Amino acid sequence: MTKIAAVQSCDSCPIRYSAVCARCDADELAQLEQIKYYRTFDVGHMICWAGDEMPFVASVVKGAATLSQTMEDGRTQMVGLLLSSDFIGRPGRTTSPYDVTAVSEVTLCCFRRKPFEGMMMSTPHIGERLLDMTLDELDAAREWMLILGRKTAREKIASLLAIVARREMSIGLVKQSGAVMVELPLTREAMADYLGLTLETVSRQISALKREGIIVLQGKRRIEVPDMQRLLEETGDDVDGGVVA
Repeated sequence: MTKIAAVQSCDSCPIRYSAVCARCDADELAQLEQIKYYRTFDVGHMICWAGDEMPFVASVVKGAATLSQTMEDGRTQMVGLLLSSDFIGRPGRTTSPYDVTAVSEVTLCCFRRKPFEGMMMSTPHIGERLLDMTLDELDAAREWMLILGRKTAREKIASLLAIVARREMSIGLVKQSGAVMVELPLTREAMADYLGLTLETVSRQISALKREGIIVLQGKRRIEVPDMQRLLEETGDDVDGGVVA
């Protein structure tokens, strides 16, 4: 189910300083206010189908969505994960190249595409920020190539948890104790599909991380990371971001 959500002020938005509008000044935010609207999508709802006309571009305010692609024989592969502050759509392109599906309740801050494209031409701050986000997305894609191609099952799980935890930290979801609260965006079945693992392997590795105190499970999807450094040590990356030989 899709719902029109109440529009909130940019000043109180949780992704104000991490989304495409992060560098906008007061006048530029006022222009964005004129072309934005909010939509909420329930779990499992299609935000858009590959090839569909997209009258908007959007920032993910909360929740998570998957990008997936379907091959001619019907097989589907998840190729990306959208989290808070990520951008959906491509200015200058009227259709979506991927299926975008809500895997938790997702709230989008949508911008009408044509006016947004006009603002990109007249507002350098938006174009500059979108370029930065595009380069970050390219880095993330390269990181996933490493995760899927070279890392062990334990390192893959730890890496996924670390990616989500870092995003939660960027929007301030950290307890006074320093622990990071993570709302896991994927079911264990979806994690297995995304990481190229079996469901049994995912469950076994999560249980091992819990047993060793690296994570604390609070229900099926909520995870507390008491010490972010300990989790990062399990990803197989060194302090400079390279792979430990």
